Order: sequence, then C-alpha cells, then structure tokens
Amino acid sequence: QVQLVESGGGLVQPGGSLRLSCAASGIIFKFYAMDWYRQAPGKERESVAQIPSAGSPYYTDSVKGRFTASRDNAKNTVYLQMNSLKPEDTAVYYCRVTGTEHWGQGTQVTVSS
Repeated sequence: QVQLVESGGGLVQPGGSLRLSCAASGIIFKFYAMDWYRQAPGKERESVAQIPSAGSPYYTDSVKGRFTASRDNAKNTVYLQMNSLKPEDTAVYYCRVTGTEHWGQGTQVTVSS
C-alpha cells in the first residue's frame, strides 16, 4: 500500500528557513509526479508545488523565488526547501502522489516571532 510520511516542520521566525521531506513507499516512485499542498487554519487546502517525474517543478505564485521543490528518486523522497518564510506561510504541509488520493499525514509549519 502507498505510504507518504512528511517531516521537517516546526516553529521558525519570519525570514527563516525550513526543509520539509516526504518519504514515499508502495509505489514505483520515479514514475510519479508529486505535489506539495498546504492548509492554513480556516482556509482551503492549496497547491504549493508540483514536482514532475522529469523536468522542472511548478510553483504557486505566492512561493515563487522563496521555495524550491526537488526529488531524490534513489531515496523515494521529495523535498520542499522554504526560505524567507513569512507568517502567512503558516500551515500544515502535505505531500500527495499527483492525481491520486494518496496523502501524507501532514507536518505543521509555524512562522512567528
């Protein structure tokens, strides 16, 4: 069965950085695109980035230039490097196998002074 496990969240001050990881199992990882989503309190879940199986990632406008998504197929893992964090980036971050209902459990990111 497919399993996705996120890690790397935490509390960080504005302007700080965090790197999230999402380890996948139960799929032939290299063939699948992967998504990062986030959900802030009281808001709908929104797409943050998509990492295709090959090629460059796509980003939502609000994180372009600050976030970098990547993948390591040897480790079955996708990453989200988040720099210049803002309070409005506070959310639970999830990874997903693109086009499926396979989601991780989420990891909390809180940006606050």
